[in-house]
Amino acid sequence: MAAKRIAKSSINWAQLAERVPEHQRPLFLAFKSKSDGYLRRVISLPENPPAIDWSHYKAKVPVAGMVDEFQKQFAALKIPYPPDTVSSQIDAQEKEIKEDIEKFKRESNERIAKFQKQLEHLNSLLPYNEMTMEDFRNAHPELALDPLNKPTFWPHIPEENREEEAQEAKSAAH
Repeated sequence: MAAKRIAKSSINWAQLAERVPEHQRPLFLAFKSKSDGYLRRVISLPENPPAIDWSHYKAKVPVAGMVDEFQKQFAALKIPYPPDTVSSQIDAQEKEIKEDIEKFKRESNERIAKFQKQLEHLNSLLPYNEMTMEDFRNAHPELALDPLNKPTFWPHIPEENREEEAQEAKSAAH
């Protein structure tokens, strides 16, 4: 298998640039500049190396047979292109990641639907600045003050009313 000739960058720079945070933009531009420079240098080189003029060397080298031996060894030299052993692993990992992404999308859509229901419920309530204490208690019974069933003392926060809770626990135990 022969190596493919690189003709153009396979990176979608515009799409990648949209995802780069503003504070990392100079680093991104430096990286893109280096990548473009490398690609230009590769494209400027010929696809195949220049052919060796063995007759020129035979005329210049005084040792008989030396150039012929080099030519024979050069013709016999085959540099193997490394086999592709990781593409299947990358494809499997890509498939797994795509499944994870689809799962995340489904879960996100479920959360969005749940939050939409909560938002619809909140929008159906009276605005807080128009509510009475009874309206608030009906809308949020777990947050509203209940002076008859669960009296508290100002500032009506659990940290300040722990003594009362302890006394209630003692009286319930006796």
